[in-house]
Amino acid sequence: MLSHTLEKNLRDTLTHCFSHQPPARALVVFDRHSPLSTLLSDAYHAVIPDAIMMDFYAATPDQVRAAIDTLSPGDLVVLVQSSSFRLNEFRFRLELFNRKLAAIEHAHLGRMPVKDEATMVDALAYDPVYYRTVGPALKEKIDKAKHIVVACEGTELVYDGPFESAKLNIGDYTGMKNRGGQFPIGEVFSEPTDLTGVNGRVKLFAFGNDKFLVQVLETPVEVVIEKGLIVDVINPPPSFTAVLDQIKTEEQLWVRELGFGMNRALTRHRTLIDVGSYERMCGIHMSLGHKHTIYAKPGFPKRSSRFHVDVFVDVTDVTIDGETVFQNGAYKI
Repeated sequence: MLSHTLEKNLRDTLTHCFSHQPPARALVVFDRHSPLSTLLSDAYHAVIPDAIMMDFYAATPDQVRAAIDTLSPGDLVVLVQSSSFRLNEFRFRLELFNRKLAAIEHAHLGRMPVKDEATMVDALAYDPVYYRTVGPALKEKIDKAKHIVVACEGTELVYDGPFESAKLNIGDYTGMKNRGGQFPIGEVFSEPTDLTGVNGRVKLFAFGNDKFLVQVLETPVEVVIEKGLIVDVINPPPSFTAVLDQIKTEEQLWVRELGFGMNRALTRHRTLIDVGSYERMCGIHMSLGHKHTIYAKPGFPKRSSRFHVDVFVDVTDVTIDGETVFQNGAYKI
């Protein structure tokens, strides 16, 4: 049953990512406004039976804050949200991290239809050997790379290094200030230190629209990039043109993040409609627009940059300094 698989996946995450066990305590703040949030809430109640279970919409803001106030550094807070919880100026995940609490956030579950439920459950599986060998190996290669080539059928996009220090989202928080984040996980990402070092052509099979939903194209669209900027799109569908036009009203069409998604439950043909979840898909994604909160760049102010649009590459293989690291939908390292 789906619930049994979900419970196993959550237990593995709690064990391998957070080492959660008594005397550490847990608070699960949830809602039941969507089928998926209900499924997850019940699963967390089953796997952490001694957790404080608090229905966000049945409690007052003061009650939620009071429950968090009872926790100590090292305790765990799980947020199961059909949309995204708000407590006025209380920024949930940031506040939890400031208190040295571990955090698991499931956001925007209400976006996903019933057909996505099994995919989401599988995407929450945690394989510590896979993530903790492939992830660091990718980071090591990216951090040393002089050239990365992203190939699609009939196209190549060449990234000239050096690259920003790659960030890991693999469920290993050893030595990190903050423990946790948004789940599902599985990603290594970077970008060139000089954004103009991206040149060539790439084919995209999906993109995040203005409602943060994944829109899969009937036919992959070919994009021409020169010195880090999109200069042409070959026969784009109106839906993709609309997104590019929206960016162009305020920003240039820069290509920024280069993301190596690692989550093997999410593929070119097995998608989730929520872009924040699907960007972990096993393959390559990029971001368009000025905004990237991790990597500061001159001329890209964090506060005024608006757009970070995720796009998904119809990739055949990826090489780093001539070594094939991704091919046929899987990593080779």
